[in-house]
Amino acid sequence: MDKLVITGGARLSGEVSISGAKNAALPILCASLLSSEPLTLTNVPCLNDIGTMLKLLAQMGVKVERDGENVSLDASGLNNPEAPYELVKTMRASILVLGPLLARCGEARVSLPGGCAIGARPVDQHIKGLLAMGAEVAVEHGYITAKAPRLRGARLFTDMVTVTGTENLMMAACLADGETVIENAAREPEVVDLAQCLVSMGAQISGAGTDLIRIRGVDRLHGASHRIMPDRIETGTFLCAAAATSGDIRLNGTSTGYLDAVVDKLMDAGCELIGEKTPRHESIRIMAPARLKAVSIRTAPYPAFPTDMQAQFMAINCVADGTAVIRETIFENRFMHAVELQRLGADIKIDGNTAFVTGVERLQGATVMATDLRASASLVIAGLVAEGETHIERIYHLDRGYEQIERKMGALGAKIRREKA
Repeated sequence: MDKLVITGGARLSGEVSISGAKNAALPILCASLLSSEPLTLTNVPCLNDIGTMLKLLAQMGVKVERDGENVSLDASGLNNPEAPYELVKTMRASILVLGPLLARCGEARVSLPGGCAIGARPVDQHIKGLLAMGAEVAVEHGYITAKAPRLRGARLFTDMVTVTGTENLMMAACLADGETVIENAAREPEVVDLAQCLVSMGAQISGAGTDLIRIRGVDRLHGASHRIMPDRIETGTFLCAAAATSGDIRLNGTSTGYLDAVVDKLMDAGCELIGEKTPRHESIRIMAPARLKAVSIRTAPYPAFPTDMQAQFMAINCVADGTAVIRETIFENRFMHAVELQRLGADIKIDGNTAFVTGVERLQGATVMATDLRASASLVIAGLVAEGETHIERIYHLDRGYEQIERKMGALGAKIRREKA
């Protein structure tokens, strides 16, 4: 098992390219199940979760061809509408095959998903929506089994804002009979990216990016080509790393347009951010002050502050002037990184879903353990500013969502290396 070793104190500078978004790529890979014609994707990140999804699709009969960031998927030979526990257990996004399989094959058997241990993420909204569309659904022996000769359009209201639920139901509705309306839909850019891909395949979708999405079902979808959007969470993570180290970096292939809430908070902390756009190129430059000001945050569904950036902001607040209040409203178990940051000398107090972070003069290197994907990123940021060496263990979490983070951070001047634990 690998670990990262970071020697703190280096100021980040230079430029690096941002990868495609994992959280956009995963549902779009599943969209290939909806058509018997090839789907060609570019800007697909090279991550463990992507590899797992491609294995899952391949065992269903999808022909998968991959060349770096380019992936071609041909589901004309789809013959096994089942997602087994062995492939699903490590990745919650596997649930996204449920809707497309049911719509295309009339049946699906999908293991209940796993993923990071950051709190309950139930799939009841997925099931509720499919039931409303006429499916027969049962949950038995750890599997969701669903059947429907053809789904029917319906008016769907989710009890909570759910990104994967919105995506699953939107994909299922593309081949349903009649119109489906999803109310209280997730508004994330990744939902919009999926909708744009589906439209390029012949789907009739309007309202993506709002809380009401309309889908008019069609008889079939055709092949298409699509470029995956940039990863806004990787973008935000690198911006926080630069902020913590008083850095000056440029991130290429990404945009501030996906990150309004994060950009606002970084500016409140004293950073200057400049978005640049030409017909062929987008980038963000961040210039950080010698010492940040503490910024309080409250997580909430998009377009509010993203829960996936909460841990990174906790890390930068550890070395900022003042006290920040961080309220986590999405997941009930997403402060596990606080204990590890305390091992580095951070002053953090937890009260339920609220953390009080008072900045200290400096952090000190120590051995810490990654507990989930974004917690891993917060430990990397803290390690960059800690005195001495920080050893981050269990970084397989990190590899699920960040493509070669040690290479990219190293290109910006970080003293970071991967070792066998």
